[in-house]
Amino acid sequence: MKKFKIIFLGLTAMTTVAACNNPGNSKTETMTAQQDSTHNHEHTYACTMHPEVTGHKGEKCTKCGMELQPIHKEDAAKLAVSILASPQPIEAGKTTALSISIKENEKNVGLEEVHEMKMHLLVVSEDLSWFDHIHPEEQQDGSYSVKEIFPAAGNYLLFTDYKPKGLAGEVEMKKLEVTGTAGATSFELKPKAVSTIAGYTVTLINANDLKTNQTQDLQFSVEKNGKKLKESDFQNYLGATAHIVMIGAKDKDFLHIHPVSDKRFPIYAQTNIKKAGLYRMWAQFKIDGQVHTADFTVDVAQGEKGNEEGKNHGHQH
Repeated sequence: MKKFKIIFLGLTAMTTVAACNNPGNSKTETMTAQQDSTHNHEHTYACTMHPEVTGHKGEKCTKCGMELQPIHKEDAAKLAVSILASPQPIEAGKTTALSISIKENEKNVGLEEVHEMKMHLLVVSEDLSWFDHIHPEEQQDGSYSVKEIFPAAGNYLLFTDYKPKGLAGEVEMKKLEVTGTAGATSFELKPKAVSTIAGYTVTLINANDLKTNQTQDLQFSVEKNGKKLKESDFQNYLGATAHIVMIGAKDKDFLHIHPVSDKRFPIYAQTNIKKAGLYRMWAQFKIDGQVHTADFTVDVAQGEKGNEEGKNHGHQH
């Protein structure tokens, strides 16, 4: 099991912070300890895009408007995420029912809507060749259910993207094993900057420029029948022009990015990638009532630390 802070892979946990009062301590010593504790946890939330912007739980970044995320493990929620699949064993090509529960102290927690849904479930094959973005529906007991058909035998990774009420958003990864017939061909991870889907040619223009340790543009062009599309040609898809998901090939680092408006590109976003290496990327957009998924593979280079460009940032979590 891996749990992610939104934007970046990381284990999360919650501890109870309590002041330990030793009767033998002097009043001065006790006050100093309390002051130190207050100072250490006064600003325990920060913007993942602007780390220099800190604040308290529930506050937003003054530069980009993103909700501040917990810096320390003890400030994150202690939630247990479980996924039950039936029937068992899971068979490729057959419908599988997935039941997802997010609990705190054995009770299902309430979730807030984020981009028009309370839960986003990103399903990928372990080799990152296959991708699906689905939305489990809330049940009366507070759990969430959805059906999926896995295309071939093998291991699959399920990223549950959710935001508990009053808490920061999180993503947790689970692995499922699917039996049956294996895929016809093996998938090779190699850079891919152009994707063609349903007659649309989608190009990640700056695919070769991606680096860590800086604010990074994602610049897409979209063409069909020789015509370059504009942002106005796209329909709203879950509260955004598009949805972009990146998953690292090595450690399965997860980024869920939402574009912002930019006159230069029909799909444009900014992100901050923490680790160098190969990533699979899927950009989803909606035109004429149909959702299309363009896939890419990018090689993110190691950037110099402190090379922050200070640009305006798009929404990412």
